[in-house]
Amino acid sequence: MAIPAVLVVVPLGIILILSGLIVNLIQAILYILVRPISKNMYRRTNKVVAELLWLELVWLFDWWAGFKVELYTDSETFQLLGKENALLICNHRSDIDWLVGWVLAQRTGCLGSTLAIMKKEVKCLPIIGWSMWFSDYVFLERSWAKDEGTLQSGFRKLEDFSLPFWLALFVEGTRYTEEKLLSAQRHAVSRGLPVPRNVLLNFSQGFVSAVTHMRSFVPAIYDCTVAVSKNQPRPTMLGICRRQSSVMKVQIRRHQMQELPETADGIGQWCKDIFVTKDAVLERYFCMDSFSDLPQQDIGRPKKSFFVVISWICVLVYGITKFFQWSSLLSSWEGIAFSATFLVLVTIVMQILIQSSESEHSTPVNTVTQDPMEEQLLQ
Repeated sequence: MAIPAVLVVVPLGIILILSGLIVNLIQAILYILVRPISKNMYRRTNKVVAELLWLELVWLFDWWAGFKVELYTDSETFQLLGKENALLICNHRSDIDWLVGWVLAQRTGCLGSTLAIMKKEVKCLPIIGWSMWFSDYVFLERSWAKDEGTLQSGFRKLEDFSLPFWLALFVEGTRYTEEKLLSAQRHAVSRGLPVPRNVLLNFSQGFVSAVTHMRSFVPAIYDCTVAVSKNQPRPTMLGICRRQSSVMKVQIRRHQMQELPETADGIGQWCKDIFVTKDAVLERYFCMDSFSDLPQQDIGRPKKSFFVVISWICVLVYGITKFFQWSSLLSSWEGIAFSATFLVLVTIVMQILIQSSESEHSTPVNTVTQDPMEEQLLQ
């Protein structure tokens, strides 16, 4: 990590880690004392508590880095966002797609009840991963023999979810990179499938399971297509910390759950067809600079995240000042060494959080052997 980045990441990290530990502690207390008595009360309270942490990341996106999200959807869908249960399927284009989802959820009032299906390593991430675990995120091992039961259990837990929720599912299974795209193209050629240009092949087993088990209490599927504006730098968490802004384009098409086929094969094919359409949308955008035929909706930039961060800064500065006055920590070499060690730990934790979001550290897709014929078909 470059020195200029450290100078920015460490102060931000102190705020995020200290406030995050407070949030995690409150979540743990609620989980132990409230959840056994009333799951409904726990979820409603946890929604508020989790947002106190997650809004800090929304602030980084909105106010610190100055990112902009352009949302394209029809007026009816826009009015329903945040007011109904929905399954979100999205292409995994960048390192911060999940954060774009949080921003949209915050705009529609369901940030604290937004869930996702993620790899199990995420729940071990300090602060953020722990808060997700307390918030009923579903974590998978990337083995269908083990994950099938985990998914079914997770879906059953959502049946009595009393708040409107979004459940995000990245059916491509990994983040987009050129190397992974080439692997997906080779696989498509070997299986006689449509060759993708801008998305990866999707793994529809999880989607089929989600539709099968949630059809009765989730009325809608949000088909989300995400693209980074042309000629903009690739968005990353480190770039956000360095105040590198960009424009993210998001198209949402709403499908009624009851319109989907009843059979597993039919549901899987529906998902594959959706991603063929996504690929065409992205290809049109990159070639013709035309992203969507749907109207752009104004989602604004609410000040709530700004006020939450200012409040955290005031609380933490007051608490740290009182702690140093009480302990006289900086008056001894031991205290100075303790403070230096804390700053090193903050840097390490932030390094872990930032690297975990980078596509270079995501799970690679399986590759198949390439032959000259496949090379010609990929051109």
